[in-house]
Amino acid sequence: MNRVLTHVYLMPGMAANPTIFEYIKLPEDKYKIHWLEWFLPKKNESLTSYAKRMNEEIKHDNVVLLGVSFGGILAQEMRKYKDFKKIIVVSSIKSHHELPKRMKLAKYTKIYKILPTHLVKNVETLAKYAFGETMKKRIDNYRRYLYVSDKHYLDWSIKQIVCWDQEEPMDDVIYIHGDKDTVFPNSCTNGTIVVKGGTHAMIITKYHWFNENLPNIIES
Repeated sequence: MNRVLTHVYLMPGMAANPTIFEYIKLPEDKYKIHWLEWFLPKKNESLTSYAKRMNEEIKHDNVVLLGVSFGGILAQEMRKYKDFKKIIVVSSIKSHHELPKRMKLAKYTKIYKILPTHLVKNVETLAKYAFGETMKKRIDNYRRYLYVSDKHYLDWSIKQIVCWDQEEPMDDVIYIHGDKDTVFPNSCTNGTIVVKGGTHAMIITKYHWFNENLPNIIES
C-alpha cells in the first residue's frame, strides 16, 4: 500500500530566497517539501490580503507550513484563513509583545517610514536585514541566499513586522527559537522549543538539528 505523503511548505524570512532550506531533508517516503517564495506586495496591501494571496500558492490539503522570521509572522496570518495540519514558526515572534524595544520604538515614532532601504543594493546591509549578521565571513556565505532587494517590498515588510498587532501566541502553533537570536531576543518563552546556540540564521547553520527533530515535531 502506498503511504500518503504529508506535504510540507517552507516560507523563508524577509528578503531571503527559499534556498535557505536547501539542507532541510525529511524522509522522502513520508514527506514532500515545497518551497514558497516572496512576491511583491500590492500598493498599500495589508498583511491579511497578502496572507490570503500566499495561501493560494498552497496546492494541497492538510499541509504543514513552516515559516522563518517574517515568514513565521506571515505563516501565523495564513493560518487564520486556511486549515493546516500544523504550523511551525522558526526564529520569529509569537505576538507584538516579543518585539525588541528598538522595533517598538520604530512603530510609535514611525521611524520605519524613513529607514534607508534604498541601501539594500549593498549586500552587507541586505544580509543584516535578512539574517541579523554583519560579520564579513558570514556575509560572503549568505550572499547567495539574498533574494528580494526591491525597496517597496522591504519598506512594506518592515512596516508589517513592527506594526504586527497579534496580542497572544496561537495555541496550536509550534514555536522554535535559538537562544542566540539577536534579531528577536525575547522569544524563548511560553513553551517555545529552544535550540541551544541557535542564531537568527539557524535554519541554515543548525540544519542538522531540524533534520533530526522536524519529523517528531510534525507528528507530535
